Amino acid sequence: MMKVKEAMHRKAEWRDPSTPVSEIAKLMQDEDIGAVPIGENDRLIGMVTDRDIALRAVANGANIAKTTARNVMSKGVVYCKEDDNIDDAVDLMEEKELRRLPVIDAKKRLVGMLSLGDISHVAGREVSGELLQSVSAHH
Repeated sequence: MMKVKEAMHRKAEWRDPSTPVSEIAKLMQDEDIGAVPIGENDRLIGMVTDRDIALRAVANGANIAKTTARNVMSKGVVYCKEDDNIDDAVDLMEEKELRRLPVIDAKKRLVGMLSLGDISHVAGREVSGELLQSVSAHH
C-alpha cells in the first residue's frame, strides 16, 4: 500500500497570517502553486488558495495593498499525515471536495502537500478520475 509521503511534493512552506495577499499571489505565480498554507505559533491555521484571493479579496473590492492572508484564508484546515495510506488521503479529498491537502509528520510539522496532480502520477486512472469528478462537482 502506497503512503502519502511517496506521492506528495515536499517543497511546502507556510506563511504568517500577516503576509500581504499580494505576496501570497506572487509566491503562487513563482512556484506555480494554487494554495499556500498559513501558520501561526508553530501551528497550521489556514490555507489561502487562488480562489480565496479571487473571491474574498478581488471580487469584494478589498484594498489589495492592505489585505492579508488572515483576511482571505480558509480556516479549519483538513490535512493528512505522511504515513497515511494514499487511498485514505484520496477518500478524505473526495469527502471534503479538496484538490490538495497539507501533509504533516508525527511531530505535526508541515512536510509537504498532496495534490490532485500528485495523485494522478501515482494512482491508477480510475482513482484519479473518481477524485477529479468528486472535487469538480458543482456546488
